[in-house]
Amino acid sequence: MKINAVFEGGGVKGIALVGAVSAVEQLGIGFHQVAGTSSGAIVASLVASGYRAEELREVLEATPFHTFLQRAPVFDTKVIGPLLRLFVKKGLYSGEALEHWIYRLLLAKGIRTFGDLAKDQLRIIASDISGRKLLVLPDDIAQYGIDPHRFLVAKAVRMSTSIPYFFDPVIIRKPAHLKQAGSKFPDQFVYIVDGGLLSNFPLWLFDSSVMPPLDQLVPTIGFQLVGRGNSNPNVINGPVSMLHALFSTMLDAHDERYIQEPNRFRTVKIPTLGISNTHFDLTQEQSVGLYESGQTATNAFFAKWKLTDYKQKYLTYVTQRSNV
Repeated sequence: MKINAVFEGGGVKGIALVGAVSAVEQLGIGFHQVAGTSSGAIVASLVASGYRAEELREVLEATPFHTFLQRAPVFDTKVIGPLLRLFVKKGLYSGEALEHWIYRLLLAKGIRTFGDLAKDQLRIIASDISGRKLLVLPDDIAQYGIDPHRFLVAKAVRMSTSIPYFFDPVIIRKPAHLKQAGSKFPDQFVYIVDGGLLSNFPLWLFDSSVMPPLDQLVPTIGFQLVGRGNSNPNVINGPVSMLHALFSTMLDAHDERYIQEPNRFRTVKIPTLGISNTHFDLTQEQSVGLYESGQTATNAFFAKWKLTDYKQKYLTYVTQRSNV
């Protein structure tokens, strides 16, 4: 059996998603199509490119995530440096290190662009804050005059993981048809950031407006990271720490979002052990704990799951939705 998988965003807590992938594999279930936001986009892209769970675990254990927090020495001077970088670059840290990391991992499997994957095999969520709209990549990148088949998967992942003010936004130039006559130079660019701003858990992505025959239905299972970061209050002693507190609170709030009853039958809820999205200096114990949490929650979900029950509940869900 194969499933469509949707992976929620959650910063470094995405390690738990790898544990979920491991459990799915051990149950003999394959992945048909995958999608994700932010760290969920990282996991989805690596799964789509052919990485197995054990490989993913080895990669994560060997990756010092704090190295993704890069900025030039000139921006490291106390207080003034980070504020200056925010003003100039629109982020506290560059996202280039993360993009290069995922690019190398994908290239090792022969994947550069979405054209190297099967059609609709991978979908990634990002947010266009210039146009105030959600983007489903790669298809929506065509709006900016870019060929979806030639679009780099690593660039899409970077877009989806660009937490506002934490990482630099991805900036692309508007194509001619989007430029307004007489517009100023800054208005010629589009700013794209973390997909979690608009859809951190895009469980709807594989839904169809028309119910397919039940014998052709591929189940969609969402893997959601639940639980706020640790209960310790954010210490705010300046504008930079305030931005950290603001966006860590915003992103943690996504994890508290109520999953409507009609979708519980297709949602694996993974406890994240009080770890926050931007806790980039995880200990080995915390990393292992998240991984095992993903395994445990997924095994518990599928222990009670039956394909026949899923089909019936999905039929009910589609019927109720069409009557709204």
